Amino acid sequence: MSAPPVKLNFTGRRTRVTVAGVLLLLVGVGATAATCIEYRLLEARRAGLTLKLDALNRQTHRDPAQDMRNAALSEAAGGVVRQLGAAWTGLLAELEGASHDSAADIALLSIEPDAGKHNVRITGESRDLPGVLAYVERLQTVASLRYPTLESHDVRSDDPQHPVRFALSAEWRQLRE
Repeated sequence: MSAPPVKLNFTGRRTRVTVAGVLLLLVGVGATAATCIEYRLLEARRAGLTLKLDALNRQTHRDPAQDMRNAALSEAAGGVVRQLGAAWTGLLAELEGASHDSAADIALLSIEPDAGKHNVRITGESRDLPGVLAYVERLQTVASLRYPTLESHDVRSDDPQHPVRFALSAEWRQLRE
């Protein structure tokens, strides 16, 4: 038995181009172009958002060592604010008045108040030791100082007038100005 012969026709009849086919082709090409344009816009937007996210991540990235330095600086700034906010005017006016009221000439060299510990350390010079003792007695009447105590005194031999350098400390009470 033999198979029937196969007939191939490579020159078939052409299909006709219709208006509906052309319209369908144009709609497909337009949709493809619109999709490509939309893809490009979305890709550009995604790249911009990625850059913004990277910038935010760099800003919010915290360095623990930097945080510790910032905390230490903040604490130091708080101490400075407390020191500056203390009632210095009254204390300085009373110390100046006491140095003028005492019989001996007193020159105050340094005043180191510590508002946190409520202490004040005063360094000064006088012509003689009785003048220093009179100054300490005068400071005992000052309202904002309690327990003024002479911590040290020293006759300066390198100065021809031989003044007495002294250091005293007292408890400091901050009074309302």
